[in-house]
Amino acid sequence: MGNEDIVNGHESEIIDKERQKVEEPPLFKVFLHNDDYTTMDFVVMVLEAVFNKDAVAATEIMLNVHKKGVGLAGVYTRDVAETKVAVVHDMSRKNEHPLRCTMERV
Repeated sequence: MGNEDIVNGHESEIIDKERQKVEEPPLFKVFLHNDDYTTMDFVVMVLEAVFNKDAVAATEIMLNVHKKGVGLAGVYTRDVAETKVAVVHDMSRKNEHPLRCTMERV
């Protein structure tokens, strides 16, 4: 039969295990960066609204941003990370804050 099997009277090809493996998409870390103008409350609000963090997690990340200069908001696939960065920048502009958000590959 070669590369074919008979299953319930129908021929089907045996799938090569190498082709079965699906590569996971690369992940990207999304960071918020400290500045001298954006309020802590605004950063918490962004973390809750954009990154779906609860109040405790959002406050913890905001404190990292404030004390360490940067805070990890989340890890996402490229498209999701790019969208979140764009949403943060749009919200910041509309609220007259210079909050920076960046992403880097894991």
